[in-house]
Amino acid sequence: MFIGICFLFPSLLFSQKTTTNLKEEAQIQTFLKVTENIRCICLPSLPIQSCSFNMCAASSYLKTFIENRIKDGMKEDEIISKMENGFGDSVLQDPIVVMFQENGNQGMVDSIVYGFGPKILAQPDGTWINFTLLALGILGLFGIYKYGTRKKKEPKEPNSNQSVIGINATTEQIKNKIRKFEEET
Repeated sequence: MFIGICFLFPSLLFSQKTTTNLKEEAQIQTFLKVTENIRCICLPSLPIQSCSFNMCAASSYLKTFIENRIKDGMKEDEIISKMENGFGDSVLQDPIVVMFQENGNQGMVDSIVYGFGPKILAQPDGTWINFTLLALGILGLFGIYKYGTRKKKEPKEPNSNQSVIGINATTEQIKNKIRKFEEET
């Protein structure tokens, strides 16, 4: 099991974290590079590439917006720059921008048109995230080990007030208890 984890865990860390509707390999590579450099709207510690629709719908729609820009022929550096500084009024007809307008999300429309600013750029430093996950894993394994190796506590002595038949009770004592029970009923 340990060897399986050692081989599986690194591949999970480096696997592709997003999907795209783009078909051409060059466009897909551009999409992956752009989404790696733009941060998630809802979870700023993650690049938008790692955001799923369940985590952040706005980032999911932005990924579609980025796909549209790639289909229009924009290159990686141009898209990243325009995400920071704004695409201008030319994107107001994009279906994603129209959808944001129809849903009353003018803040997102303004950010796309005028730019999100430098805070949209992802600063990927997964050191603390990876360290935290590793520490939680080790703590969990330690807890499982301690639970599995704990000593069973000795059973408590019964109180003298309780009428419990002990392990060392004689046959005669057991018969007396049964007689008393039958007399009460």
